[in-house]
Amino acid sequence: MSACNLGTAIGSWIAGLALESPLGATGPAVIGTVIAALTLIPTIAIALTQRRRWWPRAHLPPELWCPATWDADLRVPTVWRHGNVPANRPEVVFMAAPATAPPTPSSLKRIVAASLIGTTIEWYDFFLYGSAAALVFNKLFFPDSDPLVGTLLSFLTYAVGFAARPLGALVFGHYGDRLGRKKLLVLSLLLMGGATFAIGLLPTHSAIGSAAPVLLTVLRLVQGFALGGEWGGAVLLVSEHGDAGRRGFWASWPQTGAPAGQLLATGVLSALTALLSDSAFLSWGWRIPFLLSGVLVIVGLWIRLSVDESPVFKAALAQAEARKSASAAAEKMPLVAVLRHHWRDVLVAMGARMAENISYYVITAFILVYATTEAQLSKQTALNAVLIASAVHFAVIPAWGALSDRVGRRPVYLLGAVGVGLWMFPFFTLIDTKTFGNLLLAVTVGLVFHGAMYAPQAAFFSEMFATRMRYSGASIGAQFSSVAAGAPAPLIATALLADYGSSTPISLYVIAAALITVVAVGCAKETRHRDLGDIEAKPSGEEDAAERTAGARTV
Repeated sequence: MSACNLGTAIGSWIAGLALESPLGATGPAVIGTVIAALTLIPTIAIALTQRRRWWPRAHLPPELWCPATWDADLRVPTVWRHGNVPANRPEVVFMAAPATAPPTPSSLKRIVAASLIGTTIEWYDFFLYGSAAALVFNKLFFPDSDPLVGTLLSFLTYAVGFAARPLGALVFGHYGDRLGRKKLLVLSLLLMGGATFAIGLLPTHSAIGSAAPVLLTVLRLVQGFALGGEWGGAVLLVSEHGDAGRRGFWASWPQTGAPAGQLLATGVLSALTALLSDSAFLSWGWRIPFLLSGVLVIVGLWIRLSVDESPVFKAALAQAEARKSASAAAEKMPLVAVLRHHWRDVLVAMGARMAENISYYVITAFILVYATTEAQLSKQTALNAVLIASAVHFAVIPAWGALSDRVGRRPVYLLGAVGVGLWMFPFFTLIDTKTFGNLLLAVTVGLVFHGAMYAPQAAFFSEMFATRMRYSGASIGAQFSSVAAGAPAPLIATALLADYGSSTPISLYVIAAALITVVAVGCAKETRHRDLGDIEAKPSGEEDAAERTAGARTV
């Protein structure tokens, strides 16, 4: 059965339940959108991971398909490496196979699929915790606290995951720049999946007392450490494989892993809260989404292990080893090189992340608290709004990425930062009407503006740094800012709501973050013409001259 047919069958079954659900008239529309969005993800993955066999194996000469005769480094038959093509294969035209040869469209799609599915699983694990923290962890792990205080404590353990992300960025960035992107991406997926699965088996406060929140915090630290290393490797693997003219588009696909993970996490929670009673969900139902991560990790590993290392990195590694052999001088640590040559770019990346990170967690995590406590909407209604808006978010990110290939990274990024700042007051005003339609509109428009920042971010940050320090630079710039941005965002928003009883301070908080991002991106250089094959860090004067030359060639 095809993915579409399976989705239709499941949709028909769930739609029957939806007609009897308390959502009333919104039930069928919500369920239909959920099924369409969830069906889209596996359909894309299947299409991207398909491989085509151009000839039957029996029609190829033995030296082509026999692994013993293949060159281990260049992946071409050794007997053909220097052009001595067999006489019985006149239709074969010998071509050199340099390490930096561009990938074929099919291999690029496999690489995009591997990054997309891997990031989807990792973000599913990370966001699942955030949604559970807003809905159930305050009751399961902090039962003796006031409900709002319990929510604050739940969000505090949520923020701990962000605190571990800079450490993950440092460790994974260092070894990713030394050993390669692929190996570290496999490790990050295993760490994240293992921690999430363990949360699903964790005893609650009623079973083991204060040890439960301690263990929950430790596992959240592991999640944050893994995610801190995942993002940089995933976007670099695609950026360094794709062509420069469409780098923004291709690199935006791993970014869709965030809304896809949010969609998957919120969708599973929404389905469980709709199908189970409150007591059943609190008793055992909340564990199901966490245990599901074990299955998803197996799928992600199978796909991720099938892709090759970045050709740009392999070329840079070869040249670095050649320089080391010639000069006998040790190569500087990636972190030291980043802080020496790219400290300004790190600051720009951190500033650019402020509005993007803060607005996202206010719109998707804090909204579950605000909608249920202030707007008196059910948690099911709030989850459905985030779910549908995440599907729209998933769809618009590649479009924003493609636009950044045409007009540049900075204009698209600035549009998103200004848009999300201007939207904050209407955002809360719409939610205060206490209707599902206005809640959905508020969240959807907010995420569309967020997508304008998030889509070009992968290519933008990748293009800032030289190859042998790119994993470290992109990861440090992205993850260190998360400690001051995304980590405390739900906490600050919840505390402002508790102190002032109004959404106005929260709106001003997001607007202040948007202003920081506008200043940071405004001070940055446009990067879309940069060559990722540059493996040397250039002084700023040379870098500016190279950009002007590249821009003149493009015009």
